[in-house]
Amino acid sequence: MRTSPLLAVLILLTAHPSRAEEPTRLTYRTYAIGLHIADAQGTLSTAPETYQLTLSFRTVGVARVIFGGHQDSAVQGAWADTAPLPRQYRAEGVWRGDPRATFIDYDRGIPTIRQLLPPLEPDREAVPESLRAGTTDSLSALAALVRTVARTGTCEATLRTYDGRRVAEIVAHTAGRFILEPTSRSVFAGPALRCDFVSRVLAGFRPDEGSKTDYRPLHGAAWLAPVVSNGAPVPVRLTIETRWFGDATSYLTGISGE
Repeated sequence: MRTSPLLAVLILLTAHPSRAEEPTRLTYRTYAIGLHIADAQGTLSTAPETYQLTLSFRTVGVARVIFGGHQDSAVQGAWADTAPLPRQYRAEGVWRGDPRATFIDYDRGIPTIRQLLPPLEPDREAVPESLRAGTTDSLSALAALVRTVARTGTCEATLRTYDGRRVAEIVAHTAGRFILEPTSRSVFAGPALRCDFVSRVLAGFRPDEGSKTDYRPLHGAAWLAPVVSNGAPVPVRLTIETRWFGDATSYLTGISGE
């Protein structure tokens, strides 16, 4: 399944370190052109050696009219320091009325596609094995980025993801610490670490995407901060450019399980 830039926003927002004994649930609302366009909630349970994430995503309002859809996804994996080692990734949903599914199993860093709906197009550019090896799913890769922030206080990371069709690279770096002013859209205000990033598709294009202008690099920024006493930093706000609405901004609206 192709992961939309809007979905990628919410995947990043739901992947964060947490205490092993109690899964954490975060909820977010996303806005673009002044409109509320999506809702998401996710849970994460992580231990020193393993992690498990789930995500539910729904478009609302004008976004639902234009490209309405929903998706539920989950991943299980293990940690090698800050590097994720996914074992199974599952995603199912409906986009624009069509069912979508992506099931991927991993063995020693090699992804194997168990189900891909709709099927892989025969004219799509083949992704070289050298680019597939060592990739992760989007949930695991971005969980690793935020785990790095929790451990080091910095954002420096380069991650590659594979969704069964395309390989993409995400490069993040530390932009500094900023004060987020209060807003009615979020439950958080105060100091936060800003991580800037760029996402770039590397391989897996179709012939009609030969100019690749539809897959130009997309830039964004995430602000992370602890929201409970002695808690790990979690994403409290994120802005990313999309291919449909210009910049979209997601705000933390609720947290439970801490």
